[in-house]
Amino acid sequence: MFFMGTYTPKLDEKGRLFLPAKFRDRLAEGVVVTQGQENCLVVWPEDVFLAEATRAQQAPLTSRGARDYARVLFGGAEQGAPDKQGRISISPFLRAYAGLTKDVVVIGVMDRIEIWDPERWRDYSTVAQAKFAELDEDAAQN
Repeated sequence: MFFMGTYTPKLDEKGRLFLPAKFRDRLAEGVVVTQGQENCLVVWPEDVFLAEATRAQQAPLTSRGARDYARVLFGGAEQGAPDKQGRISISPFLRAYAGLTKDVVVIGVMDRIEIWDPERWRDYSTVAQAKFAELDEDAAQN
């Protein structure tokens, strides 16, 4: 199952997020929430995170990029599971990293979910949409 779509749930006063109903079954066994690129958060199903962790573990420790990636990926990671109402808790550290307050944008991105501050998402999406509109067949295949 791929995650797809854009949703606009809200964080409650305790920093919990209602996951979109379409995503809940796939995430029921557990999730890992961590820092993503462009200051969003990434929510991985536990099994997908394990595969990503294995890839990161196979990179040589002598590679600065690999060390940096592992530090960010694991240093901010939090493991959990949705509660009976389909909510996940997002720590104050991760909320601050992503600039999240009450309103958020949740997007499905194939094997993971991203959580964005709405203004950051608008800014990012505007630029990404312009680049997408300019893609040609040759660029799309590379």
